[in-house]
Amino acid sequence: MDAAYTVLSAFGLAAAAGLNAYVPLLVVALLARFTDWVRLAPPYDTLTHPAIIGLLLVLALIEFLADKIPAVDAANDLLQTVIRPAAGAILFGAQTGAIRALHPALALACGLLIAGGIHGLKATLRRAVQAGAPPLAPLTTPLLSLLEDLAALALSLIALLAAWLILAGAILIAAVALRRIQGFCNLRLRR
Repeated sequence: MDAAYTVLSAFGLAAAAGLNAYVPLLVVALLARFTDWVRLAPPYDTLTHPAIIGLLLVLALIEFLADKIPAVDAANDLLQTVIRPAAGAILFGAQTGAIRALHPALALACGLLIAGGIHGLKATLRRAVQAGAPPLAPLTTPLLSLLEDLAALALSLIALLAAWLILAGAILIAAVALRRIQGFCNLRLRR
C-alpha cells in the first residue's frame, strides 16, 4: 500500500470516528485480526486483542442504543465530544504508523482535528434538525443516529478497501460547497 493511499485511508477512518467512535475502531480491529487487509504496527496492534474487540463491541452497542433515545442523545453527544476525537487520533495514527515520514504527533493531531470537526458538525446539524421539528424529535433522533451509524460503517469500509474514493468524495463535497457559497454570495450581491 503506498503512502498516499494510506493517508487517504487515515482521513476516512478519522472522519468515520467523528460520526461514531466505535464503529471504525471495531472495523479496523476485526479486519486486522481476521484478514490480511489491515496490518497494525505496535502499539496499535493491541486493537486486535480479543478483550479489546469485546470491549469495543460492548461500547458500540451502548453507543448504538444511547444515541437513539432523544433525552439521552444530548448527554451522549457531550461525552462523545472527548471520545470521538480520541478515536480519530488513534485511527489516524494506526493507519499511518507504517509511514516513517509522518511524525506520530502530527498523525494524532490530524486524526483528532478531523474527528473532532466532523463530530462538532454532526452534533450541530442534529440539534438544528431537532429544533426545527420538535414534535418529530422522537422520530428524527433515532433515524439520524441510524444514518450516522451506517455512514460511519460505510466510510470505514471505503477508507480501508477503496481509499481513493475518499479523495473523490472530498473533491465532490468541496465542489458542491463552493457552488453553494458562490450562489449565496451572488444572492447577497444582488440585494
